[in-house]
Amino acid sequence: MNTRKLVQVLDARPSSDGDGVKIRRIAGQQAMRIMNPFLLLDEIRSEEGADYVGGFPSHPHRGFETITYMLEGAMRHRDHMGNEGVIASGDVQWMTAGRGVIHSEMPEQEDGLLHGFQLWLNLPAARKMEPAAYQEISREQIPLIPLDGGSLRLIAGNFGGSTGPVDSGSTEASYMDLSLQANASVEIPVNSEHNAIVLVFEGATRELGAGQMGVYRGGDSIVLATAGQAARMLVLAGAPIDEPIAHYGPFVMNTSEEIEQAIRDYNEGRLVA
Repeated sequence: MNTRKLVQVLDARPSSDGDGVKIRRIAGQQAMRIMNPFLLLDEIRSEEGADYVGGFPSHPHRGFETITYMLEGAMRHRDHMGNEGVIASGDVQWMTAGRGVIHSEMPEQEDGLLHGFQLWLNLPAARKMEPAAYQEISREQIPLIPLDGGSLRLIAGNFGGSTGPVDSGSTEASYMDLSLQANASVEIPVNSEHNAIVLVFEGATRELGAGQMGVYRGGDSIVLATAGQAARMLVLAGAPIDEPIAHYGPFVMNTSEEIEQAIRDYNEGRLVA
């Protein structure tokens, strides 16, 4: 295989969202171009209830997908269609907002560790106005693949003869939760036409520290290795969407006119009609 090179590093930055929830975020116009087809990546991690208890009250989305992955704790999801459920430790919710969703995501706890990620995945123009849909994946459905010096949870994509439980459709997205012991390494195949990023959230690899996202280009595999400490990271890849991006708050479309239409639809009660 032709190994990809680390070409850029972005740092997750403290931010807040929802009702004062403290997060670490990688986002912005530069990040959207680099991460394509991914748009934004947030991490919630706190043992202090005051950092997250406000949650994410009812809010809209249109034009993309949200992927919520809980490592510890639990969040309750409710939407305008009457769907409701709890995403607990190890579970994933893959929501296609499509034409429109109005939903809330609220913590099921008032204290203790809450740790998880939300990833925004763009949709091509042909899919932006499709009906809303969900894929609910329990911890037990996600393959845990042992490695020489670590393990890998395969949420979407393929690795070592296994396939993740999520069908990501046209973006062909891969989503992996990789743990490596100290002084270990693994080679992960990647479609040479896909973009690939790695976010380290515990420990460090030989190239990235905790809270850093690396962009890897130019090959059909990524070699990730640790030195004197263990590491845990998200490995993401997908087919780039070569279309304009118009982004405003919870809406991601292709043109400013489509964003204005989404705002009108929401204000006039037609977003989810």
